[in-house]
Amino acid sequence: MHKAERMSLDRISTLPQPILEAILCHLSTKEAARTSILSREWRYKWTTIPKLELSHSVWCESASNQTSGIASSRRNRNMRCKSCYDMQHILLLRQGPIHELSFYIPEDDCLGLDPIMLHLSRNHPVKKLTLSNWDCYSSYKLPTSLFSFHHLTDLDINCLDINCLDLDHPQIFNGFGSLKTLCLRFVGISSKTLLCLLSNCPSLKTLTLLVGYADDKCTVNELFECLPMIEHLTTWPRVSRWLVLDLVLQVLPTSLIHLKDICFEQIFRVHGYGLAFLLVLIKCSPNLETIKLECDSDDDCEEYFVVWEEYSDVWLEHLNELEIACFSNSKPEMDFVKFILARSPKLKKVTIRSIVHRDQESKMLKTLLQAPRVSPVIITVR
Repeated sequence: MHKAERMSLDRISTLPQPILEAILCHLSTKEAARTSILSREWRYKWTTIPKLELSHSVWCESASNQTSGIASSRRNRNMRCKSCYDMQHILLLRQGPIHELSFYIPEDDCLGLDPIMLHLSRNHPVKKLTLSNWDCYSSYKLPTSLFSFHHLTDLDINCLDINCLDLDHPQIFNGFGSLKTLCLRFVGISSKTLLCLLSNCPSLKTLTLLVGYADDKCTVNELFECLPMIEHLTTWPRVSRWLVLDLVLQVLPTSLIHLKDICFEQIFRVHGYGLAFLLVLIKCSPNLETIKLECDSDDDCEEYFVVWEEYSDVWLEHLNELEIACFSNSKPEMDFVKFILARSPKLKKVTIRSIVHRDQESKMLKTLLQAPRVSPVIITVR
């Protein structure tokens, strides 16, 4: 076949470089690297894409051949070091800047991991960074070089269990001036580090805060003073125990005027304090548009610490959607729905994903439909 005929069949190679990079960005780094065998022209195309994924598969290929026992421990260690070497080799082949980085942290600490993070922070303008660990059951302290990624707009740190990844800020931290989205899921972090981090993110608009218990505490007001521009908040009741809540505040000194969406996971956990914490947020969020809750069906929440009369002045002028998952028709759950229905004049949609037995669903729906409301809302039970 003549070269002209081959070129007529190979239309993808004639696409502009930005389009080719966009296509390769939809592949994992491993799959993108495999395109190097297509032709001499394609050999290094994958090295210029702005996305790098050092994912679980990079480690698993080496880990899958590991064996147990003292005799094989040296071999296993060598395999893990080989994985680090492979990562370093990938970085050496890079010919363009990295803007998006997904980094999987293995179960066992790797000697080459911290230098890799340091190299990336110094040599690449990473804007989106994801650090994940879904196999580790022992604590791993993240390198302080993480705080040197000054171009970040999105930072996502998540792991399998609470406090598997520990985060501690360095003495000198110039902040993430461009960071707009932050996710801390099951990360071990002190209140001092958290407040330092949040107070140095002036552009932060979306926060997922699912942290466990810490040795030190801070007040609710200290936390939300660091979030003047927050628009989307995802959290859970464990935070209410992590904060100082000896006396649950009825109102925050700081008004969350930009907050539009609240998502609460395991809302009725921690002996009812989660609901009290949620009501404080609602009361201080005059422009709230959406509330999404995930109830904890395994928790006994018949007793909870809320005096509804203390929130009689709440008026949700902009709320238009309420969604509740794992609804078990407990008293606090039903009281909360009635509270929202009676104080939301623009509420359009209520979606309840019920775990109630079919024999009780009709009674529950009848109670909801008879509840006082101030808007012609559509209630859907699934």
